[in-house]
Amino acid sequence: MRNLKLIIQREYLARVRNKTFIVMTFLSPLILVGMISLIAYLSMLNNSEKHTFGIKDDSGIFSNEFKNTEEITFIDLTSISLEDAKDLVVEKEYSGVLYIPDMNNNFELARNVQFFGKESPALGILQKLENVITEKLTTRELVDRGIDISKIESAETKVNIQIQNFQGVHTSKMSNYIKMFFGGAAGYLLMMFIIIYGNMVMRSVIEEKTNRIIEIIVSSVKPIQLMLGKILGTSLAGITQFSIWVVLGSILLFVISSFTGVDVMTSAPQTQQGLEQLGNSEIQQLLVDISNLPMALLIVSFLVYFIGGYFLYSAIYAAIGAAVDSETDTQQFMFPIILPLMLGIYVGFFSVIENPHGSVSTIFSMIPLTSPIVMLMRIPFGVPWYELLISIVILIVTNIAVLWLAAKIYRVGILMYGKKPTYKELYKWLKY
Repeated sequence: MRNLKLIIQREYLARVRNKTFIVMTFLSPLILVGMISLIAYLSMLNNSEKHTFGIKDDSGIFSNEFKNTEEITFIDLTSISLEDAKDLVVEKEYSGVLYIPDMNNNFELARNVQFFGKESPALGILQKLENVITEKLTTRELVDRGIDISKIESAETKVNIQIQNFQGVHTSKMSNYIKMFFGGAAGYLLMMFIIIYGNMVMRSVIEEKTNRIIEIIVSSVKPIQLMLGKILGTSLAGITQFSIWVVLGSILLFVISSFTGVDVMTSAPQTQQGLEQLGNSEIQQLLVDISNLPMALLIVSFLVYFIGGYFLYSAIYAAIGAAVDSETDTQQFMFPIILPLMLGIYVGFFSVIENPHGSVSTIFSMIPLTSPIVMLMRIPFGVPWYELLISIVILIVTNIAVLWLAAKIYRVGILMYGKKPTYKELYKWLKY
């Protein structure tokens, strides 16, 4: 036990004192926050850009239909010819001119509306123009057919289905996306941590094996202790680095938002449009949905699955590092490791959100190689306690088995040089 403690301490100090580790610990939040702030700033500039469109309406139908907004200004150019309208738009550097021909047939008119401009307008702006024309022509066609529009408008009924569970707790229509956001963030964060720090464990083993330091170390400690020490020491260094990232990132985001006025959370067009479409009652219901999430269970489960998933994959990374002589030789073994992680993310985002309690989601939340990701994505939707318990027990048992098998490969591999291992060779090592 004393040897294991010394190895953990040595691995931890070796990581945190490394110059690259120190630089990236403090530089990464700066880069990430800088990119987020730049995207938010560019989004604000894009949203604040003004557009001016000329409208040449030969039909006379749309004289009062196009309303000016903060972003778009419409100029009536009906009194001049189309060619003069084009020349004026070019001269004034307007965004373009919308030409509506004079036709009696509404369907023919809809097919012959044209837009002239130096470049194609943004998709959102084009949709707004199309919606105005579509609504007016539809109303005009109904009137031409002798249909009373006022009766249609008065008969129109909007349905707003109220959602609640059998206990009477109300939820909003966006609740599934909120649950997917929290579960997906936890699962994706876990996957990235496993890949980044699992590779760090593997590179550490390869480095010591290449430098022949490992031969001296194994003379005084057991290989299993050395492997566990590397995994635990590296994980503690990773947790330290991640904690610093969270603290520094939060401080930097607050400072940038306070001094520059760039709101990094609401500058995205999708976020603004989504909030505009929601009423006050729906926003309040969203906040209630967030407060009703099982945050305590999600945090505890994240720690449990983080430890279980990280140990499981780190043991495999350590065994691979011991089996090869250089990082180049690891490529043949990396795909089988990355595949379950990617599969877990795929199942989580494409199956869990559609049916979190379906057979696919349930099965993959039990398989130990994917359960740390998929189960974390399922928890916000509500998971029976026995399924959660079964998944954790399977993960623990698998961890013990994988650690034992990895230790056997590690024991032989750290002293093997000059030979690229194959899967057949690794199988032989398991018998020693």
